[in-house]
Amino acid sequence: MKKLSTRARVLTGTAVAVALSAGTFGAVSANASAPAAESRAAVTSDTSSRHLQQTTHLTVDAASRAAQATLDAAERAGQRVSVAVVDRNGNTLVTLRGNGAGPQSYESAEKKAFTAVSWNAPTSELVKRLESAPTLKDIPGTLFLPGGAPVQVKGAPIAGIGVAGAPSGAQDEEFAKAGIAALNR
Repeated sequence: MKKLSTRARVLTGTAVAVALSAGTFGAVSANASAPAAESRAAVTSDTSSRHLQQTTHLTVDAASRAAQATLDAAERAGQRVSVAVVDRNGNTLVTLRGNGAGPQSYESAEKKAFTAVSWNAPTSELVKRLESAPTLKDIPGTLFLPGGAPVQVKGAPIAGIGVAGAPSGAQDEEFAKAGIAALNR
């Protein structure tokens, strides 16, 4: 067996110490996050404050159902795609890469979902906006190609579904809408 150099041993020891510290910190943080009974009353009384805002978020379970329904719609049409569902803030909740989907489709689906939720509009409509504002495409993380659709509650975006890999963006977007429809069942 090969002996580790002093540098490798120091780095390994440091990594172990950091991992143990992180675990300890996480345990302490988890315990600290459970407020005492007397502090709950203060938190409850602040919820009526005009400085707070409630938002609606898609659960991971709902995002998973929507992603699977999207992928199923694509498979029924004989298409190999990737599907991404992002939350209101553009953070990825679920990504599914269908069998045989191209390697570029994974990232493209995430960017389409992010773009749709960011502008609260299907990406096919956003493509048209590039004519009057061509620098929109330069915003990091966005992709102005058809295939992304926002998930809305009372007109406000709560998530985005992006699909990539079908021969046309119109098909990608059709599949994304199938995922949205699954949320209404």
